[in-house]
Amino acid sequence: MEDKTTEGNPYIQLSWAMIKTGVLGYGGGPSVIPLIRYEAVKQYKWMDDDEFGEILALANALPGPIATKMAAYLGYRLKGTAGAIISVLAHIIPSTIAMIALLSAVQWLSGSAFILGMIGAVIPVIAVMLAMMAYEFGERAVKGLGKWAGGAFFVLSFILLQLIQLHPAIVILIFLIYGAFHMRMSATWTRRREARREKREQEARLNEKGGGTHGMD
Repeated sequence: MEDKTTEGNPYIQLSWAMIKTGVLGYGGGPSVIPLIRYEAVKQYKWMDDDEFGEILALANALPGPIATKMAAYLGYRLKGTAGAIISVLAHIIPSTIAMIALLSAVQWLSGSAFILGMIGAVIPVIAVMLAMMAYEFGERAVKGLGKWAGGAFFVLSFILLQLIQLHPAIVILIFLIYGAFHMRMSATWTRRREARREKREQEARLNEKGGGTHGMD
């Protein structure tokens, strides 16, 4: 349910969403993505899952931290350049202030059992959130490409990323190019199938009319 304190004001919604993702995003960029997705897709419905997945893929292919790129895109999508600036600042300022404030205690905190316990406890939650998002994206990929093509691409992605260790940006670029080609060819094949089906239906109707005329003779 939408937070009553942020209801109706896009700038406040954007700022509050990015503050939460910046403060709660333990573990770096990838761990923040499920939080940003929740705010953008589930909480405020600024976009759907398909658009989020497309922007995530494009953002991964560009240089720079993934979280700030996603924050900038969301802000720009909602309120243009001003929204992008506000979104990025709201995402990075709270954690930046916390780092500066705690800088003097970094050495003590780095070896603190309390802090290590907090980090260790939150890691399974982040892992589950990432796994859920990966499963949903994978499910949509299979629906869009088909069971066999989707499965083959999962295997190919694993080989390129883990075994060959190709840079993720290159892998994403390859699959983006193929995806554009695949969708274009799929649309062409669909139009051809529909044209052939319509032609067969027309021929069948003509044959039925011809048969009926002969029967009357």
